[in-house]
Amino acid sequence: QVQLVESGGGSVQAGGSLRLSCAVSGVYSSTHCMGWFRLAPGKEREAVATITSDGTTWYGAVQGRFTISEDNAKKTLYLQMNSLAPEDTATYFCALRLKSDCWGTMDYWGKGTLVIISS
Repeated sequence: QVQLVESGGGSVQAGGSLRLSCAVSGVYSSTHCMGWFRLAPGKEREAVATITSDGTTWYGAVQGRFTISEDNAKKTLYLQMNSLAPEDTATYFCALRLKSDCWGTMDYWGKGTLVIISS
């Protein structure tokens, strides 16, 4: 059974930084896609970034402020978020897809970690 647990959320002022982590437990293939998604109040869930062994895909306007990385040895996914703005306020979820591409349904999801950015 694969489980994903996010951590690192919190409340910071605009311009600040946070680093989110997603610890993965269970057995899964080294060929996979992982990603960060977010759900803001009153909005639909949106993708932030996905990562595979072939590279990273960014969605929206976070590229340049956020960095996604994966430590396969630690089975942990990270999202470094800098220059945070109030519009980044959301619950952030990590997800895992057991395929080498990210163009489909994610197979496992974490429960999310809340990020609140005050102006």
